[in-house]
Amino acid sequence: MPITEAEIDKLLSCTKMFMNHVHFVQQSFNLLPNKKHYGTCINYLDLQEFRNEFCEELVNTISEWVYSQKKATEVIDKMVIEGRSSQNAQNAITTEAFKKFRSSSTGKILAQGQFGELLLFNFLQSFFKSVPLLRKMSITTSVGMERYGADAIHYKLEGSKNLLFLGEAKTYISKYKFSVAFEDAVDSILNTYAEHRKELGRYVYDSFIDDSLIQVATDYKNGKLPNVEVHLVSVITYCENQKVEKKSETQIKADIIKIIEERGKELDRKIFDKIDKGLHPRFNYIIFPVWELDSLLQQFQKLIGK
Repeated sequence: MPITEAEIDKLLSCTKMFMNHVHFVQQSFNLLPNKKHYGTCINYLDLQEFRNEFCEELVNTISEWVYSQKKATEVIDKMVIEGRSSQNAQNAITTEAFKKFRSSSTGKILAQGQFGELLLFNFLQSFFKSVPLLRKMSITTSVGMERYGADAIHYKLEGSKNLLFLGEAKTYISKYKFSVAFEDAVDSILNTYAEHRKELGRYVYDSFIDDSLIQVATDYKNGKLPNVEVHLVSVITYCENQKVEKKSETQIKADIIKIIEERGKELDRKIFDKIDKGLHPRFNYIIFPVWELDSLLQQFQKLIGK
């Protein structure tokens, strides 16, 4: 039986606490296509950036990124049967999720890439109300499995339309590399678009897709899913160096949005010429400037490694 919009909504993770610490505005930001993209930043209350809270709440979403609701319930139930209390099992599953952030070969936390991918996971659900169709982290940490190219493949049912969201996250810690990061993001998402059917097809018959979405993935792979639209989402996190004078919360946020507008205006328009005209309207950009990004990533890494 086909999945319903109500059932899709139940699969969405709760991102509210994390998004409390994200400020965002929708406008064109001098980007193409000329539509509403997302300009985001760590939230401010009065003159204070809620940096610590942002980082902590982002880390708190890791378990939901790694485990679907059904899988998490199965793991917790198994732990309780083994002799843990429910509270102990909840703590244990978080610890297990953190372990999956470590490289199987080096044991190191890959903070820069995983920070961006975790942002992407939250933004795809918050902004586009789309759920993970395929869970990359489970694939990445499974012995003998080759990780797929896209940083995220999410799904949404909207009336009679089956919407797929292919996501890529680019995180640049070098001082002001927005134009480089943006062009890299365009190249990367175009490659993801070209390869995603092949990549998704590898995992249709494995345990990396939520049971309720297996039919969606199978029908898409076999060319049987009706009214499909594929949308492309790039999260571009970069280290901003333009100073913001802090006089009021409203002024700070307005200045940050103005900076994003300026960065968009400075882009070489030839970047957009790479994109096929028919595909161009499906592009969605989420721009996320961070001051002292290297410090934030260190904080993120420390919270996972504790």
